[in-house]
Amino acid sequence: MYFITHGKFKKKPTKALEAELQGIMAVDAKEGIKFHGIYWTLGRYDAVAVFEASSEQAAMKMALRRADLIDTETLVAVPLAEVQKFVD
Repeated sequence: MYFITHGKFKKKPTKALEAELQGIMAVDAKEGIKFHGIYWTLGRYDAVAVFEASSEQAAMKMALRRADLIDTETLVAVPLAEVQKFVD
């Protein structure tokens, strides 16, 4: 399953915060989370991540690991080719 997460940092981004997030991503990878892209953004959110997880539960565990660092909003993303099968 694909997911898109919007994130807003709870504290000022620093190199130490970046290192902490990299460590969390290593745990994610061991649990089968595959990141397709992470982008820092301008506007309402500080960052956007596109990733793949086996289930909503796996995506929620990933989000909870960051709960002290980032406020997130995660969306399930369905590829267009799959949606077209259901559209009349």
